[in-house]
Amino acid sequence: MNAPETTLAGVLEEAAAELEAAERRPTPAGVEWSIGGTAFAVVGRDGAEFRLARPVVEAALRTPGTGSSRRGPDWVAFQPAELDQHAIDRATAWLASAWRRADSEA
Repeated sequence: MNAPETTLAGVLEEAAAELEAAERRPTPAGVEWSIGGTAFAVVGRDGAEFRLARPVVEAALRTPGTGSSRRGPDWVAFQPAELDQHAIDRATAWLASAWRRADSEA
């Protein structure tokens, strides 16, 4: 029997479950997480997006699978070509970073 396929959405769902006060909202395209009405991450069929501090955005944009987001300059779009351990580590780190930023602004 094969192990279930690991997906970016699944990885982020599991990680987000550990974030205190994070509110999960289904959207037509996937899922959005927020704190106090401020969205900090979204995941859908085409990848994920994270609202990060500017220095983190600048560093993130230099890593594989990332690009600018249509959501604005504080957001990074992430569509890894392969969901290997490095991509999982980046996604969960960015989720936590985005959560910390949103929590500090709430």
